[in-house]
Amino acid sequence: MEMSESTTEKNGRQRKHHTSWKMKMNERKQATDLEIEESETLLQGSDNEVGHSAPKVCYGLKDELGNVCLLLFLYVLQGIPLGLAGSIPLILQSKSVSYTDQAFFSFVFWPFSLKLLWAPLVDSIYFQRFGRRKSWLVPTQYLLGLFMLYLSYTVDSLLENDGQKGPDIVTLTAVFFLFEFLAATQDIAVDGWALTMLSRENVGYASTCNSVGQTAGYFLGNVLFLALESPNFCNKYLRFEPQAKGIVTLSDFLFFWGIVFLVTTTLVAIVKKENCKKSKPKEETQGVMETYKLLFSIIKLPTVWTFCILLLTAKMGFSAADAVTGLKLVEEGVPKEQLALLAVPMVPLQILLPLIISKYTAGPRPLDIFYKAFPFRLLIGLEFAFLVWWTPSVKQDGGFPVYYYIVVLLSYAVHQVSLYSMYVAVMAFHAKVSDPLIGGTYMTLLNTVTNLGGNWPSTLALWLVDPLTSKECKGAEGQTCGSAEEVGLCTKLGGACVTTFDGYYVESVVCIVIGFGWWFWLGKKMRKLQEEKPSAWQCRRTK
Repeated sequence: MEMSESTTEKNGRQRKHHTSWKMKMNERKQATDLEIEESETLLQGSDNEVGHSAPKVCYGLKDELGNVCLLLFLYVLQGIPLGLAGSIPLILQSKSVSYTDQAFFSFVFWPFSLKLLWAPLVDSIYFQRFGRRKSWLVPTQYLLGLFMLYLSYTVDSLLENDGQKGPDIVTLTAVFFLFEFLAATQDIAVDGWALTMLSRENVGYASTCNSVGQTAGYFLGNVLFLALESPNFCNKYLRFEPQAKGIVTLSDFLFFWGIVFLVTTTLVAIVKKENCKKSKPKEETQGVMETYKLLFSIIKLPTVWTFCILLLTAKMGFSAADAVTGLKLVEEGVPKEQLALLAVPMVPLQILLPLIISKYTAGPRPLDIFYKAFPFRLLIGLEFAFLVWWTPSVKQDGGFPVYYYIVVLLSYAVHQVSLYSMYVAVMAFHAKVSDPLIGGTYMTLLNTVTNLGGNWPSTLALWLVDPLTSKECKGAEGQTCGSAEEVGLCTKLGGACVTTFDGYYVESVVCIVIGFGWWFWLGKKMRKLQEEKPSAWQCRRTK
């Protein structure tokens, strides 16, 4: 379970109570769904223009069940790397790495927020004989499989903590950054193929496959893996005789899915042919330079520029609660697998909330909901800080009592309501102001900026925890705890580093103050953007 939120979505996509990584996943998935629906509209418009005089062939779901299953499976594969990358911060936290290291590793999640930068290349450069989408899908999935096999042999040494030298954060970050870069590229290819793999009668199932597949893949790579990797969980629920390790290790998990990626990609490359007969929407014919010029012309609009600045700064007030809370709970002894499992009961809520909230954001002023939910989410951040402070006092020899997990679950549920209220409102406004002539590109740009607005505050919040925290070495005279080496030396000499002043609480208060300041001054400016005329959001296309 995570308590953070960084938006991620198609071509601009994106992880903290363990909720942050899960939240990223949810926002990424929903924004992708919105863009797929936008592209479906473009497909239908293209059909009306080009094929109105041609005889229409109707396909039922049974006729394309194989394509639907393949698409679903590709999205499941897409969720595996996301889930695995989201589990690493919790594993690192259980090894007592610094928050500076956590901040450095958080750059792993940036590729999904930056993929708009290379998405036009994926759409425009390909081998026609092999297939437009397969030209990128097959090599990226092969590389993902090879990366998993490589990691299965090296990840244990990279994560090894011998007491003096901790996990190799730099190498881990570099490897998983490339890992997520490939996953983001695969996402671009699959999202594009989804719109042409299915007939126009069934293209609506693309967003369903995306939602279900990514969620299932993330669950397998994160929640299920963390549960099966945990010795405590396996010994308590799945074994008759306790053992020192879980049922699976990270190496085993990576090796298994590496083989799955290689085998299934080979089958897709050989067996599956791309259908080039279906007419394509006009947006797909844009060249690389035309797309980049179009993005630049959108950004130059005064209203869009103002909106982007507001999106990039709106989540500063939530960064401590979203990025640090889950890791702090793990630091206080809450089992990481229990936090992951607490996300499971939230799935029905995460499905229902957008449906309920969308009724209130469908009108002409969707950002009013964003503005009203903003202070409540800030106050929930204060409650998260209290939850972290309260956690040590309820810890027992056998773990934590049931009522503690109920409180955590309820806190997460309330957090979800405020988060989804803001998120659905912003997505509704994106759809409302996007120029219909270039809807797909416009939405993708706004979603990318929204994503980045969640990523950079989270990284910064993680980075500042250690400088704001004071520790002293007790039990080893003359030693300090200012760095990882000093902590290791203190421990080696029989001492223990004890936190005397936790920077997380300072961050929580500062973030809430910044958040209310933003809400009071800039929040009203964001609401006023709803009063702009539609022409203020439209741009002329350069040819």
